[in-house]
Amino acid sequence: MSDKIEQKDINNAAWAACDTFRGVVDPAQYKDYILVMLFLKYISDIWKDHYESYREQYGDDDVRIRRKLERERFVLPLIKLKDPHSGKELDSFLADYYSLYERRNEANIGELINIVLEHVESANKTKLEGVFRNIDFNSEANLGKTKDRNRRLKLLLEDFHKPELDMRPSRVSADVIGNTYIFLIERFASDAGKKAGEFYTPEMVSKLVAKLAGPKTGHRICDPACGSGGLLIEAAREVGDKNYALFGMEVNGSTWALASMNMFLHQADSARIEWCNTLTSPALVEHDRLMKFNIVVANPPFSLDKWGAEEAEKDPYNRFWRGIPPKSKGDWAFISHMVEAAFEKEGRVSVVVPHGVLFRGAAEGRIRRKMIEDNLLDAVVGLPANLFPTTSIPVAILVFDRRREEGGSKENCKNVFFIDASREFMPGKNQNILLDEHIQKIVNTYKARKDVDKYAHAASFDEIKENDFNLNVPRYVDTFEEEEEIDIDEVQKEIDALEKELVEVREKMAEKLRGINR
Repeated sequence: MSDKIEQKDINNAAWAACDTFRGVVDPAQYKDYILVMLFLKYISDIWKDHYESYREQYGDDDVRIRRKLERERFVLPLIKLKDPHSGKELDSFLADYYSLYERRNEANIGELINIVLEHVESANKTKLEGVFRNIDFNSEANLGKTKDRNRRLKLLLEDFHKPELDMRPSRVSADVIGNTYIFLIERFASDAGKKAGEFYTPEMVSKLVAKLAGPKTGHRICDPACGSGGLLIEAAREVGDKNYALFGMEVNGSTWALASMNMFLHQADSARIEWCNTLTSPALVEHDRLMKFNIVVANPPFSLDKWGAEEAEKDPYNRFWRGIPPKSKGDWAFISHMVEAAFEKEGRVSVVVPHGVLFRGAAEGRIRRKMIEDNLLDAVVGLPANLFPTTSIPVAILVFDRRREEGGSKENCKNVFFIDASREFMPGKNQNILLDEHIQKIVNTYKARKDVDKYAHAASFDEIKENDFNLNVPRYVDTFEEEEEIDIDEVQKEIDALEKELVEVREKMAEKLRGINR
């Protein structure tokens, strides 16, 4: 019998652990407790697995084993709790999940969990600094008064002690743990509804955005609105090897922490994820200039209000030289940042946008026109409605390619490729779904760059100009289906025949009824 744990088993066990909080704590909040505990359990299991392996090699030389583990992986430090008055040592234990499980009945278990997380973070500053600062397992406001809080935390620790959540690398691959993390984030997004928009992009959309961006080995990849990091992970997978560098920015502290843990769980803990406001104070800066990337991908918040328009005119990075978007809609502010953060004559941008970005006028219209006149816009892909847990509106993906600039390798490509994929999806109960076959059709069509009847069209600059630089997909991809011509005379003959048949049936029924009544 195999000792390996199946993906579905670990997913189900992790989701079942949420029962401790359901109905008591809002999903948007309890996701942090579940995901942090999953993270702590996983790194504890890694440590335990490697420790036991090295013990066979080095015997009981604990110091040597710990040093080797710390060089190769990360640090789980020893904690020594002392009486603040007498200085007497009260307790000593390893900063891991198993020490907490042994102490699950302690009256101060919430405080002990916080202490363990604080020590893990301090001992691994380069990878985890600040990751746990927004989570408090001793919070009365979130978890209830002491008695109820202790009971919930005890149940949570016991839930993660199930055999299905034994996450030692000898039993579970890193991919499985990363997939479980994404599975939980997706389920939390479904439960949290509109509150989920800040941290989650559906995996199917992330996969499509990454494939359209086309990252390659050696690339620097950035998501300036990275949420919990799923799109960065998809872009990394698209590379096909480990030779890439990941960068991200996220304005929400709790969501930034999720992204940092997500990178660690996907063995991308060298990723640089910054907690900052991308539009007003970007942290990915070198020598007072924006860092440049080969690939920039994002699903930024749609039509963000109060994004910082009042500061844009004096932007030190000159990102908004094509125009300043309206203060109530930050879509083109994010796009402007992304284009400027891509390498000149080389970088590519793939971004999810609401349809208003395609046709709204005034300042947005002027920026859109300038982007097209600069020959930067490469493709517009219209997607189905209801793909997101946060909104039912249809969205689009814009692809910008700086190789189309003068002097770039694709400067002779002057058209914009439109794909209308809005009608091809699998209907779902709460959300519509893009299957792999739908995604692959979009990607193959984009790469072929040839007109497909009622699906795709390469529009010339003049054609777009005639449409006043409106990028609404139906203007370029005609999906009108002609109705079948109806022969009125033939339809009337069918009606007459049916009426005659109906008269005959009624006569037979009447005759049978008369026989019954006798």
